[in-house]
Amino acid sequence: MSQLKKLVGQTAIYGLSSIIARLLNFLLVPWYTDIFETSEYGVVSELYSFVAILIVMLTFGMETSFFRFSANSNEKENIFNSSLTMVGVLSIFFLSICLLFSQEIGNILGYPSSTEYVVWFALIIGFDSIASIPLAKLRELNKAKTFVTVNIVNILVNIGLNLFFFIYCKGHYEEFGDQSNALVSMVYDPNIRVGYIFISNLIASSVKLLLLSPMILKVRFSFSSDLLKKMLIYSFPIMLAGAASNLNESYSRISFKHLLGGQENDVMSELGIFGACIKVAMLMAIFVQAFRYAAEPFFFSSFKQKDSKQMFADLMTYFVIACTFIYMALMFNIDIVMLMIDEKYRVGVGVVPILLLANLFLGIYYNLSVWYKTTDKTVYAIYFGILGVTITVVCNSLWIPTYGYIGAAWTTLICYFTMTVASYLFGQRINKIPYNLLKIIVYISLALLLVYIDSVVNFGTEVVEFIGKALILLGYAALVYKIEKPKKIIN
Repeated sequence: MSQLKKLVGQTAIYGLSSIIARLLNFLLVPWYTDIFETSEYGVVSELYSFVAILIVMLTFGMETSFFRFSANSNEKENIFNSSLTMVGVLSIFFLSICLLFSQEIGNILGYPSSTEYVVWFALIIGFDSIASIPLAKLRELNKAKTFVTVNIVNILVNIGLNLFFFIYCKGHYEEFGDQSNALVSMVYDPNIRVGYIFISNLIASSVKLLLLSPMILKVRFSFSSDLLKKMLIYSFPIMLAGAASNLNESYSRISFKHLLGGQENDVMSELGIFGACIKVAMLMAIFVQAFRYAAEPFFFSSFKQKDSKQMFADLMTYFVIACTFIYMALMFNIDIVMLMIDEKYRVGVGVVPILLLANLFLGIYYNLSVWYKTTDKTVYAIYFGILGVTITVVCNSLWIPTYGYIGAAWTTLICYFTMTVASYLFGQRINKIPYNLLKIIVYISLALLLVYIDSVVNFGTEVVEFIGKALILLGYAALVYKIEKPKKIIN
C-alpha cells in the first residue's frame, strides 16, 4: 500500500502540473474560438493532429524503453546516452527532409501557399522529440518538481507569446496600421493570423529544449550497439502501437476534409467545431495523462515485487473510480463547461460525453498495458494498434460522410473500447492480473445511469438542480466508500 500511496503522490504532482498547464492552455481556447472563424480553427485542428503521431515515430518508443532498461540497471547513463542519441539522429533526419521538401509537403497537405507551416511544425516536432528523453529521465529520477517547472515554463511562454501577438500586436496594428511602432512593425503581419499560434508554440518548444540543455550537453552522443539493439527490439512495437494509438485519435481530423463532402470552407468549419469540442473533452484526458506520467516508471519499478499483481489490480479500480467522478462532475455541469468555447462552436456539444467516455476507456487501456510491457511482449501492442486503426479507418470512412463529427466521435469510443476489451482478454490468458471486473463494470455503468437520470430529470430551479446534482455525487461517493473501505485506500 505504501507503493500505491507513493504513486498517488506522484500522480498528484504530475496531475497538478498537467491541470495547471492545461487550464492555462485552455484559457486560449475560448479566445481562439472567439477571434477565429470555425474554418480557421479547422486549420489549427488539422495541422496539430499530425504532431502527436510524428513525435511518437521520432521518439521511437525510447521513453518506455528507457524506463524498462533503466529499472534495476547499473548502466543508467549508457541507457540514457543511447536513447537520446537515437532520438536525436531521427529528429535531425526528419528536420532535414522537411526543410528540403517543404513545398512538396505543403502541396500534399493542401497548403501550397503556406509552406512555412511545414517548417514551423517540423521544428516543433523535432525539438519536442529530443526533449522527451531528458523529461523521461527526470521522471525516472522522481524529479517531479523539475519536470513540472520545465513544462509550466513552456506553457507560460506559449501563452505569453499568444497574448503578445493577438492582444498587443494585433490591437496596436488595428489602431495605428502602418504607423505602428518599430516592434510591432518588425514582428507582426496581420495576414499570418493563425500562424502566430504555431510561431508561439515553436518559440515555447525552443525554450523547453534550452531549459533541458544542461542535461543534454552532459550526454556523450554515443551508444552501445548491443544495448541499442535490445532497446530497439523492445521499443519498435511500442512505437508502432503509439503511432497507431495517435492515428486512432487524429485520423478523423486528418481525413475529415477528404471524407466529408461539400464546400471546403464549410468542411473546415465543421472540423473547427469538432476540434474545439475535442479540447473540452480533454479535461478527462488531463487526468489520464497525469496518471500515465506517474504510472509508467512505477510499473517498471514495482512489477517484480511479490504483491505487484494485486497492487496493479487495486490501482485499476481506484483509477476507474476517479475517472467516473470526473465524468459525472463534467456532465452534471456541461452547460458551464461548454462556456469555455464560443457560442458558434457549442453546436457540437453532443460529441463531448462520447469523447469523455472514450478517454476513460483509453485510460483503462493504458492501465492494462502493464501486462505486456513488463513481460517484454510488446508485440501485442502492435496487434491492438492494428485492431484500433482498422476500426478507426473503416468506421470513419463509413460514418463521417453521413454523420460528420458525430460519426467520428462514436468511432473513437468504439475503437478504444474494443482495444480495451482485447487487451484485457489476452492479458488474462498470458499474464493474469486479478482485476475486479465486476466492480469496474458496476462503477462505469452506475456513472452512466446517473448521468442519464440527470439529463431527463427536471429539478426545477437552479438552486434545487445544484443541490440535486450534489446529492447524486455524494450518494455515489458514499457507495464507493462503503464498498472500498475494507481495502483501506488511504492509511
